Amino acid sequence: MELEQQLLVKVFELGRLFISLFLCMREAHCNNTHTFKQAEYNRQSPNDRIIGTVFGKLRYWRTYLYKVAGGGGYYPLDIELGLTSDGFSMVVRNYAARIATKMSYAQSVLILRMFLQWSPCQKTIEEMVLGLGRYTGAWFENAPKPDGDGDICIIQIDSKASPTATEEELEKRRGERADNPHRGSQRHRSRAKRKQRGPKKRRKKGDKSKNGRMATIVVIYTLKLSEDGSLEGPINKKVYASYAPKRHAVAIARREAQKRGFTKESGKLVQIVTDGDNDLDRYIEDFFPEALHTIDIFHVTEYLWEAGRCLYKEGSDELNEWVDAQKEALHEGRVSEIIKEIDSRLALLPKRGPGMKKRRQCLKKVRGYLDKRRKKMDYKNLRDRDLEISSGAVEGAVNYVIAKRFDSGGMRWIKERAEALLQLRCIEVNGAWDAFISFVHDKTISQAQLTKKNFPLKCTQPAPLPTYGLV
Repeated sequence: MELEQQLLVKVFELGRLFISLFLCMREAHCNNTHTFKQAEYNRQSPNDRIIGTVFGKLRYWRTYLYKVAGGGGYYPLDIELGLTSDGFSMVVRNYAARIATKMSYAQSVLILRMFLQWSPCQKTIEEMVLGLGRYTGAWFENAPKPDGDGDICIIQIDSKASPTATEEELEKRRGERADNPHRGSQRHRSRAKRKQRGPKKRRKKGDKSKNGRMATIVVIYTLKLSEDGSLEGPINKKVYASYAPKRHAVAIARREAQKRGFTKESGKLVQIVTDGDNDLDRYIEDFFPEALHTIDIFHVTEYLWEAGRCLYKEGSDELNEWVDAQKEALHEGRVSEIIKEIDSRLALLPKRGPGMKKRRQCLKKVRGYLDKRRKKMDYKNLRDRDLEISSGAVEGAVNYVIAKRFDSGGMRWIKERAEALLQLRCIEVNGAWDAFISFVHDKTISQAQLTKKNFPLKCTQPAPLPTYGLV
């Protein structure tokens, strides 16, 4: 154990020495290349700077060139190597942001300290995430289409609420902090905070505590026709999520489908599976008039159980038998028979009596849900064609992409700040993280060489929510 601990320190020290040697050699090369070929610039004595690398922080020196007339200048070494002005290498930024997509910022600091022997602070990692988040929109737009796609495009869309901070909570966060009278005692410090905060307002029945804000998630993949006539897949499954309005998510789905060759004029089949959300229904009609829109059969089944509980006692055999019969009719595409069954039950229910009004309202709601969407519930035909009748892929993505990272106890997000992390998590889940980092690195270098300025990649303020498809 002692050997490994001491050896690790020496290996990281050796890594810093190699990077220092590399920077010295490139500094000498830059001086020969830039100083003598640009007569309008004068050379200033080298300035030192600290940069955080995978092997730790190190100090290096680089020459500053400034204009003889007009002012302004640049550091040739920083411009040539694409070193940003915030003092971190791209690999450190890569590791920190990628770990942050998997776990909290505080845990990210712990993991980095374990494996790199040092770490940027929690606030810095969040600023790295916000900086990289400004490039996610351009990445999704310019990402190449996947190779070897199938013959049928499947798109599944769903939403998930994550807890967000209320205005009252934000005011407490941003206000001036009182002096801490008990710096060394956590229990007294907590008492002082509770006294300063005052008693909490008691929530009424039905009040929500997490102040949820919806994020819409899209899962897109293709199915390939096999020799025996069945559909194989999923192929090239990709995920996109955003806190922007639902219309934006549907517009992104349209763009990705067109990128894969599933245009409105292509004649290829596009199937969209949702939970019957009214807003999504309108947007799908706008962006996918040619698509086959299907309602997830498990959402419909939940409505059948809700109707059954209005007719029979919870947990009774009669309830199970009634729901099983309706499910069988549903799988066979006999939605009209289910609606007629609910109509007959409504006619038999008394209009007055204890609880009758609520039961009748519930049955009418279920009846309206089924009647409005009956054309999207032809499950027998869909099963015969081996198409999708449920939204299992997007339900799994909702839990893995959003819930596991954004819906843990004590979390309170600001939508714009969560948006950057959410889209970075989608890129990581899609297996495109390394390509995305290379994309950002190339953009950073080209921008620096064009403007002769090395910009920071950290951001204290988040970018606004995306507006693609909203105008």
